[in-house]
Formats: sequence, structure tokens, C-alpha cells
Amino acid sequence: MTDDIRDQLPDDLNAVDHIAAYDFPDNSRRRIPGYIYLVLAALCVGGWALADSKDSQLFNGGLVFAAVLLAIMGIISVSSGWRMTINESEALVLATKTVGFPVGHASAQQVWRGLRSRPTWRIFAYSTEEPPVHRGLVLVDAVDGRIVETLVEDNPESANPDSTPA
Repeated sequence: MTDDIRDQLPDDLNAVDHIAAYDFPDNSRRRIPGYIYLVLAALCVGGWALADSKDSQLFNGGLVFAAVLLAIMGIISVSSGWRMTINESEALVLATKTVGFPVGHASAQQVWRGLRSRPTWRIFAYSTEEPPVHRGLVLVDAVDGRIVETLVEDNPESANPDSTPA
């Protein structure tokens, strides 16, 4: 059957079909559902508190339990909604300055670190030689642009260009 329903990315997250420069969505968008969760938690507590009888089928202890879960999710969402000030292009420039060799091919990937999911750019870079002699991995904080971690090494794939794989 060719009419199967398939999952697909929303248009604002689909970088493949964009011809123009692509801006990665900012993490601060996480705050919006976080505030919604907190409002719903407050409404659950309010509904439970205003109920005439605590044994009501509609307004019982389940509302308090739901309010606690919603409040926890709201706090997590709001506290992990970091505003990114460094985009992938700026992170690539910072990584190029850090690795200590001229960069040829490079790629940027956004990852999250820590309990509060701080956005970080993971930059993987190769030197300009063909085949590349050096490679480096640099983690750049997407909030303040500081270099979190750097690993630079000789490219093991080009250690002995005369040898052929067995």
C-alpha cells in the first residue's frame, strides 16, 4: 500500500529542503510549554481546593497528583529553556581558532549537556590536507560561546598512507 502514513519533520525543523541559510531553532522555545504546564498545575490545585467535597469523583486527590507532575515538568521546561547566542557558524569559527590547524571539512551538531540541558555545539573538524592529517572535536557552549572541551589528534586514517587495508 503506497498511501501509508509516515512520520516527517515539521517544516521549521527540516533543513534538507531549505535552499537558503538555515537557522537552528532556539532552545528558549522550551519555555512556552513550560509556562503552560505551570498554569495547568495551578488550575488543578485551584479546582481541587475549590471542590465542596474532597471525595468528589471529579475533584479528588488525582488533581493534586496531576498538579505535582505538571509543576515538575513545567519547572524542567522553563529552567532548560536557554537562549542561544552562538549559532553554528559562530561555533565553527570559534572551533577553528581553537584546534590550532587550518580546517578543511567540518560539521556542527547541537547537543545538550547537564541536568538543565544546556545547548552545546559539537564541532568535528578535519585539517585541509588530502587526506587530512589532523582532526579535532570541540564543544562550544551555545549560550555564552566558551570552549567547553577540545580534543585534537592526528587522523589515524592517514597515519600510513602507503599501507592498504587487509
